[in-house]
Amino acid sequence: MHEGGIPHLREALLFLALAGILIPLLQRFRVGNVLGFLVVGLAVGPFGLGRFAADFPWLSWLTFSGGPGVSALAEIGVMFLMFSIGLELSTERLWAMRRWVFGAGSLQMLATALAAGLIAASQGLDGRTALLVGLVLAFSSTAVVMQLLAARRELGTPTGRSVFSILLLQDLAVVPVLILVGTLGGPSEGGVGPSVALALLKAGAAIAFIYLLGRRVIRPLFHLFAGARQADTFMALTLLSSLGIASLTWVAGLSMALGAFLAGLLLAETEFRHEVEVAIEPFRGLLMGLFFMSVGMGIDPAAILRDPLWLLAALAGLFALKSLIVAGIARAFGLSWGRSVEAGLLLGQGGEFAFIVVGVAMVGKLLAPELAAFLMMLIGLSLFVTPAFASLGRALGERIERALAPAPGEIELPRGLDGHVVIAGFGRVGQLTADLLDAQGIAWIAIDDQPATVARFHAKGLPVFVGDAGRVELLRRLGIESARAVVLTMDRPAAALHALAALRHEWPALPVLARARDEAHAAELRRAGASAVVPETLEAALQLGARVLETAGLPEELVARQVELERGRRESAWGASRRGPGRGEEPGQG
Repeated sequence: MHEGGIPHLREALLFLALAGILIPLLQRFRVGNVLGFLVVGLAVGPFGLGRFAADFPWLSWLTFSGGPGVSALAEIGVMFLMFSIGLELSTERLWAMRRWVFGAGSLQMLATALAAGLIAASQGLDGRTALLVGLVLAFSSTAVVMQLLAARRELGTPTGRSVFSILLLQDLAVVPVLILVGTLGGPSEGGVGPSVALALLKAGAAIAFIYLLGRRVIRPLFHLFAGARQADTFMALTLLSSLGIASLTWVAGLSMALGAFLAGLLLAETEFRHEVEVAIEPFRGLLMGLFFMSVGMGIDPAAILRDPLWLLAALAGLFALKSLIVAGIARAFGLSWGRSVEAGLLLGQGGEFAFIVVGVAMVGKLLAPELAAFLMMLIGLSLFVTPAFASLGRALGERIERALAPAPGEIELPRGLDGHVVIAGFGRVGQLTADLLDAQGIAWIAIDDQPATVARFHAKGLPVFVGDAGRVELLRRLGIESARAVVLTMDRPAAALHALAALRHEWPALPVLARARDEAHAAELRRAGASAVVPETLEAALQLGARVLETAGLPEELVARQVELERGRRESAWGASRRGPGRGEEPGQG
């Protein structure tokens, strides 16, 4: 403790106030967490309101001056991010991703470093400096990109998995890049190549030793001390595992973030994985917020205004170069054009590890202070605008997918299509319906308004097309005249009602079966003329209730009768019928 009290207490209190009060206010204006923390860091940092703290002393209580305390906590935030990423993986899954991690990721690092280095050399920099600039700009931000993907619930999508694979290789590449920077900055008797090869061999041996040691220690440790499930003991063991292994990698000369990732990977193979995720989530969110605030604090608007054109041109060039390279590699590795463009714009920024590389290069006098400051400003500004470029990438990706996705009018439908089922909406419910029809040998054809979904299934040879189920001419193209039934599985109530209205206007006798979100939606669909309606909440509740009654010891026959009675009572409340009208019956009868 300091003589004046707890160190960095003012900064901690200010950060908690901003995270607890100001960030939720920004979210009301649809400002995401990442952008919110960046904006707040810029506003209350040393280049924002902190610039006037000397003239107005009261501002010192409302601003940050930066310093080692903030930087240290921000680095811990990055460590917790890598730890949580490791928790979401396993060695088997990592091995399954090896083509993307070591193939696409390595290509991205090499291609970006080479291209950026050549551009730097064309501006008059010597070869060694140009190489360093290329390596610095080859990194993207794991912290920002993964946070954006998590907020959009896209970590499990093809785009999310490919982007994560490339970012993971970049995190692994921090070690050899730092080794290379150290070698270039110091004397080397045997040359750069052998020194880097030897250092990489040592790093690989250290990682293997730490991983094998962790497998022998982590699970027994948790079984021995966490069996009682005491919250304080469990949290202490979690922090000991993550920070302890991170410290071991640091002692071995590797990145602490890499050590945290290894710790997460080890815990992912234990039965304590999900408890650990719940335990660290609040800390990870707060510390990651502090990291984003520290990035915002490093952006000097005055420096931008001194030479805005050159800095903005460099920013645009950085995103253009990296986006083109990443998009090309992603497409070559099998991602669709739209998703490749989205991945490129997601990874167009600089990365947090680039700050570390620049710092080490400055100590070794490999970068001039002016060039290092420019790179820091460029990377910080690129992190600031990443949410906007991510939104642009998503919009462009969707537009490209929509333009390239097959439409019914462009592709010949299966010949002799007759007595088939038309599925409108090919999400989880639509896919399960198709599987059931396939199992019985019943032909089907599906439409969906999401081009990405259609492209994925159409590439597998399935009869799935882009379209709006409310368009009569499109329905005719799908052979609706000879279809035996239509199934509406769309999640949006308005879309289902729109399609049902069109179907009933043109084909009043055609059986239309609809999925409803709840009983209120079911009543609307029934009034609109659906032959049969299944509310998903009702069926889930009935199935769960049946399992509860069976577990309580009731006979299966009694359980089935009770469930059927409850279903009938509920259906009668909104006028539904178990049996819908067939052809020739009027909707609403039977």
